[in-house]
Amino acid sequence: MSPCVVSPAARLRGLCPDWLDNPKVWRTEVLAGLVVALALIPEAISFSIIAGVDPAVGLFASFTMAVVISIVGGRRAMISAATGAVALVIAPLNREHGLSYLIATVILAGVVQVVLGALGVAKLMRFVPRSVMVGFVNALAILIFMAQVPEMHDVPWGVYPLIIGGLALMVFFPKITTVIPAPLVSIVILTAITLAAGIAVPTVGDKGELPSSLPVPGLPDVPFTANTLTTIAPYALAMALVGLMESLMTAKLVDDITDTHSSKTRESIGQGIANIVTGLFGGMGGCAMIGQTMINVKVSGARTRLSTFLAGVFLMMLCVVFGPVVSDIPMAALVAVMVMVSFATFDWHSIAPKTLRRMPAGEIAVMVITVICVVATHNLAIGVVVGSITAMVIFAKRVAHLADVTAITDPDGTTVVYSVTGELFFASSNDIVGRFDYATDPDEVVIDLSAAHIWDASSVAALDAIETKYAQRGKRVQIIGLNDPSAELHCKLTGELTSH
Repeated sequence: MSPCVVSPAARLRGLCPDWLDNPKVWRTEVLAGLVVALALIPEAISFSIIAGVDPAVGLFASFTMAVVISIVGGRRAMISAATGAVALVIAPLNREHGLSYLIATVILAGVVQVVLGALGVAKLMRFVPRSVMVGFVNALAILIFMAQVPEMHDVPWGVYPLIIGGLALMVFFPKITTVIPAPLVSIVILTAITLAAGIAVPTVGDKGELPSSLPVPGLPDVPFTANTLTTIAPYALAMALVGLMESLMTAKLVDDITDTHSSKTRESIGQGIANIVTGLFGGMGGCAMIGQTMINVKVSGARTRLSTFLAGVFLMMLCVVFGPVVSDIPMAALVAVMVMVSFATFDWHSIAPKTLRRMPAGEIAVMVITVICVVATHNLAIGVVVGSITAMVIFAKRVAHLADVTAITDPDGTTVVYSVTGELFFASSNDIVGRFDYATDPDEVVIDLSAAHIWDASSVAALDAIETKYAQRGKRVQIIGLNDPSAELHCKLTGELTSH
């Protein structure tokens, strides 16, 4: 019997998605959710340690974030849970004021994200250049790999063959069948080998004690005063911005991988709702996770909300019901999965010699700067902002050089016509002021802007300065050829930009 049997009419009314009566999709989504849940456990525990809280706080956050975002989020199949970026932001607050203030911060950050989402902050994603996106992806791949290095340092010798074996299984098992995700097969086989052979290697249980019960809702135990608000507000704002930046960038990456569109506004608001719920259930908050999302989408082939929902449900089931079994999973198995994810995430084409030879130097510089900033700070938001600003500066400099001025003097010598071409804005308009021959030009000067466009007040001020310089010498300037937007801006601002 199929999971959801519906009539075509019901499907047209949107009462049941097409994939719900497709057993193959169900199998893919269920197994993908299980693999992600297994990968989330050590990650959530590690991020809890970074934030300075009990492992249960990070696990509860991953559970509630995944379940809630699967319902209210805008990007299907994307995984949201407790993350290192959020942990780094809220760790100082937890050290200074304790867990109750941290939870209050998570709730307030969620409210801020809902507000920012409603205000359309997601639309700012259109200003992130492709070179920044490529740098973001490559930096994430490097960070995912770097996060596994401590698990391979100063460990028993048995860890290394287990990691190699896990990687070999994930490379070759898909050649046999893709019905079962290779990462899940790798985790099960490596766990069975370590238990059967009695190999002493670090396990998931060594990371911390798993929770034995479900979280219960409640308000944080903090005084509801202005002093509390001023204490948590800066951290809440930082968490909201970092979380939205990571989530929207990850959503855009999944859009490209799956060749589908998602609502970034809904995702922004959904992240806020998920953090509010997470805070009410005592979690440390979070955002989209690139590593687990790549496992879900790229490695396991998930495409629907079901895999995200089940990742959260399976996570809690594994902790509460199968805690002792999960605790025996060797960390080497999960390290192998994440190493494979890092290699699959990295855009190797972007660093191929053939690509580098053809790519403009500025584009390469932006990509490298983004990678360096992210890897150096372990903060994706900082890297994206710095990379985007660098790209804008390079773009402005490039476009500024396209503005040009040529002069043609009438045969009778009574009039000179200056033809201005290109885009006039703050980076180019100041340069054109020095391109006019104020002293020797005739009394009639025509500035033809038919092949130019005025973008800002700096350009209007530059044209005013040119007119002033000629007026001081008793010469008259006529500006012609303005297109409608340029003429409107010039008419509105000319003569109003200098003090009298």
